[in-house]
Amino acid sequence: SQKLCSALEQDNVTLQQDKEAAEQRIQQVKKERELLEKNLEQQKPQDQSRQMLPALPERPLVFKGLVTDKEDMNKLMLTPLIRYPLQGGSALITFEKAEVAQRVIEVKEHMVELSHGEDLEELDRCRVRLQASPVDVLLPSALEIGLTRSSRSILVSGLPSLGIPEEILLDKLELFFSKRKNGGSEVESREFLDDCGQVVLTFAQDEVAEQLITRGHVQVPIGKTKYELKISPYMSGDVTNLQLHPSRCARTVLLSGIPDVLAEEPMRDTLEIHFQKGSRGGGEVDALGYVPAGRQAVAVFRE
Repeated sequence: SQKLCSALEQDNVTLQQDKEAAEQRIQQVKKERELLEKNLEQQKPQDQSRQMLPALPERPLVFKGLVTDKEDMNKLMLTPLIRYPLQGGSALITFEKAEVAQRVIEVKEHMVELSHGEDLEELDRCRVRLQASPVDVLLPSALEIGLTRSSRSILVSGLPSLGIPEEILLDKLELFFSKRKNGGSEVESREFLDDCGQVVLTFAQDEVAEQLITRGHVQVPIGKTKYELKISPYMSGDVTNLQLHPSRCARTVLLSGIPDVLAEEPMRDTLEIHFQKGSRGGGEVDALGYVPAGRQAVAVFRE
C-alpha cells in the first residue's frame, strides 16, 4: 500500500507539471492568434465608410457635456435658446428662488414707490401700480432633421487666420477653384460660415465637387504663401418634424404697465430695490431687464 501511495503521488506531480505546461502553451497560442488577427486587420482594404472619414472637416472640439449611458447615445440633446419679445413699459425680473417668483405672481398687482415724500399727498403721487404675470415659452419636445449631401457643393476647412476681410478671402478661393487646372470649374456661389470659420463653395457642374472631395486636400496660394486646405462633402439639413410644448419659467416674472415717469436706469434700480425686499414678498434678484414705453426689445432665455 505504501508503494501504491508513493506511485499515486508521483503521478499527481507529473499530471500537475503537464497541466502547467499545457496552460502555458494555450496562453502562447492566444498571443500568436491575437498578433495574427491584428496584422490581418491592418492588411484589410478599407471599406467605404472608412474612406469617408479622411474627408471630414478638421475642427477643434471642446467637450462640455455629460457622459450618458449607452441607451442614450442615439438621442439628440437640445439646449434651448429662447427669444422672448418684450413690449415697452414692461420688465422681466428673475429671482434666485422659484418660490419668490411664485409669491410675486400670486399677488398680481404691486404698488411700487418711486420716491419717498414728506406728506401723504406727495407719497400718493409717487406710487405706480404694476401687474405681475408668469412667463410662458415654447420649448422643443421632439426634433427630426433630414440630412442631404450636396452634389455640387464642397466644404473648405483649414483656412488660415490672415486678418483679411472675408470678401477678399472668398474672392481668392473663388478665383482658385474656378480654374480647371486646379480641378475646379465655374463657382456658382460661395458662403462663409461664421460659426466654424469654413467656406461652402457651390459649382455650376455636378462632377467637380466629387472630384475635389476625392482629392481631400488642395494647396491654395493666398498671398505669397501656399496653404493646404481640406475639402469635405457639404451636408445640408432640413427640419422635417418639430414638436413644441409650453413651459413656464420657474424664476422669472413679467412686470407690465410701467409708466414712463423715470429714466431707464433709475426705474430699473427702483424695481430691483422694491422686489428684493422680503417684507414685500420679494427676494434676491438674479437679473432684471426693463424696456421703457415706446420701445421694444427681445429677451434671450438660456437653459
